[in-house]
Amino acid sequence: MKTSLRFAAWAAFWGDTPRAAEQVLRSERIDYLVSDYLAEITMALLARARAKDPATGYVADAVRTLAAILPEIEARGIKVITNAGALNADACAEALERAAREAGVSLRVASVEGDDLMPRLDEILAADPHDMFTGESIPGAVSTMNAYLGARPIAEALAAGADIVVTGRCADAAVVLGPLMYEFGWSDDDYDRLAAGSLVGHIIECGPQATGGIHTDWWAVPGWDNLGYPIADVDPDGTAVISKPPDTGGLVSVGTVSEQVLYEIGDPGAYVMPDVVCDWREVHLEQIGPDQVRVSGARGSAPTTTYKVTATHSDSYRAMATAMFAGLDAVARAHRAGEAMVTRAGRLLEHDGFAPLAEASIEVIGDGKVLAPHAAAEVATGAVLKIGVRHPDKAALEIFAQEFAAFGLVAQGMTGVFAGRPRVAPVFRVLHLLVDKATTPVTVRIAGESRTVAVAPGVAGPPVETPTVALVLGPVPDESASSAAAGGGPAADRVEVPLRALAWARSGDKGDRANIGVIARRPEFLPVIREQLTVERVAQFFAHYSPSAVRCWELPGLNALNFLLDDVLGGTGGTSTLRYDPQGKSYAAMLLTVGIEVPRDWDWPAHPELVAVTS
Repeated sequence: MKTSLRFAAWAAFWGDTPRAAEQVLRSERIDYLVSDYLAEITMALLARARAKDPATGYVADAVRTLAAILPEIEARGIKVITNAGALNADACAEALERAAREAGVSLRVASVEGDDLMPRLDEILAADPHDMFTGESIPGAVSTMNAYLGARPIAEALAAGADIVVTGRCADAAVVLGPLMYEFGWSDDDYDRLAAGSLVGHIIECGPQATGGIHTDWWAVPGWDNLGYPIADVDPDGTAVISKPPDTGGLVSVGTVSEQVLYEIGDPGAYVMPDVVCDWREVHLEQIGPDQVRVSGARGSAPTTTYKVTATHSDSYRAMATAMFAGLDAVARAHRAGEAMVTRAGRLLEHDGFAPLAEASIEVIGDGKVLAPHAAAEVATGAVLKIGVRHPDKAALEIFAQEFAAFGLVAQGMTGVFAGRPRVAPVFRVLHLLVDKATTPVTVRIAGESRTVAVAPGVAGPPVETPTVALVLGPVPDESASSAAAGGGPAADRVEVPLRALAWARSGDKGDRANIGVIARRPEFLPVIREQLTVERVAQFFAHYSPSAVRCWELPGLNALNFLLDDVLGGTGGTSTLRYDPQGKSYAAMLLTVGIEVPRDWDWPAHPELVAVTS
């Protein structure tokens, strides 16, 4: 058994830079190259491609990237795990086998199958499944339906002699956990280690997000032009050290890694994976050297008997238009132009016999209202107008798209548009359901043979959610109540500072939910943050998005709080909303503007660089 394994992540989404693989290979030793290409919208787009050509449906970018480095991969004995197989793992594996032959290398390629549930669609629909978040029935006309498989099939493929393992939809962290199970002999009930391996996969799955790419302290992160992709050295007990390749930009610190740990996890004490239910509340991070952070303390429990499944459903069409305004009254002119365009489209649709627009969204970037209605800045001399419209009939939105360009003659001071005439595109709604593992066979195909994988059955019943620190439901408290909770104005011995002087933060989406992780820069800051950054105050701060619920959990190991806001993104995924920020990426940056009262004699901020930024 190896004493440690080194993983390098080379891709975090479909469209990521192909040069990251070459970058991470500059590290002295790499055992595994891993990548995570898939998102719900990726599956929907690949489904459209496969409908036109059954030989497609996988991420061809991965094949092109790997083809250029296959000789080095073979020479160095590196193994590769990727979910680039998407909807056609077999075809992706065959493409890689062809690339290997052309490169003159002998690498065995395996594919994992079983995640694609479309062949079982009628059977699944007969059971009348409902969305696990909204409760709505799953429609029959879905484009894709894929189960998030776990790590055991990847481990079995490696045991069968694979050098490259191609999967379809699997848990993002499985591309790391699978090799750990194989190399270290972790069993299916070694839950603490499975949770630790899942944590490592979770940290590096999003590439340079863990190495400072979107760090709160952006000004402290060097080398944005050559940001290092993450490296993880993992010991047999699951302890890991996160780093990056030599001579690259970026920053690996307790702050950058903490932010990634909290990224989109929901309940930190019951983060459900196919192989294990993770408890990361006592995870501990330690800076052991420049750009080196040790990760430990993950705990786990038995997984459920079901797989999470995502289905995509084509639900009407949308068009998005963006225009720029500059000069005097830019904000007001942008607002009027947006309202006029939507009104004109509605009138023309009625004239041509179409139903009204199903939905319209007008946002002006520069007016401050994205942050909060009371933050409006009507005096801004630069503004970007964003209009989103939705309609069940594509032809109706073509009318809007055609009329948009003509508004350059009407909207005084419109200086230009992004991407020209708006493109009408399908709206893909993302639906979530559960299927039994026992009825979902999984196989590994290698060297022309298929092998059935025995997947651990799990424990019946949903995992017990960790008790929330606090929960608010129903009507959002008004501002006066929030101010009272915060203590009114600061007393003479106290001073108000922005939250970012005391904390780092990171946000992202979970369907129509926004996840915001807040990490205290110092342990002594956490009690003050916990006392004043209440769920009521967070709910009030985001009142313009009308959250139906706000929950909060504490992570003592990271001195952190994790907030989850329900029904605040305007849809069920990035392609089903008309919002400026469909995935909640800016929510943490917004929340960091909240004022927190601290003792006047405190040694704050935690870092001198914050003085200039926050003053």
